[in-house]
Amino acid sequence: MKRFAFKMFLKPGFEEEYQRRHAAIWPELKQMIKDQGVGNYSIYWDRDTNILFAYQECAGEGSSQDTTDVDPITQRWWDMMADIMEVNPDNSPVTIPLPELFHMD
Repeated sequence: MKRFAFKMFLKPGFEEEYQRRHAAIWPELKQMIKDQGVGNYSIYWDRDTNILFAYQECAGEGSSQDTTDVDPITQRWWDMMADIMEVNPDNSPVTIPLPELFHMD
């Protein structure tokens, strides 16, 4: 199992909206992420910087942030979230991978 951590950037003033949208995550998106081998997925919010820190465990080499061969469900989610996050031209969230420096089981 590969561990993958990354950060994303929330636009100021959209904290509650981000939380509201994720509380109602589409079942088909959630299932698709699981089917791709992604589990134990959490997102944390740093109130001081509006940085979102995410962690997930991946069965393969990919992650939920892969931008190759994007399926229509993911693209719709990105399009819906683009107004409240910093995004790339394809509306994927700007994602900065974080290298693991320490791990303890």
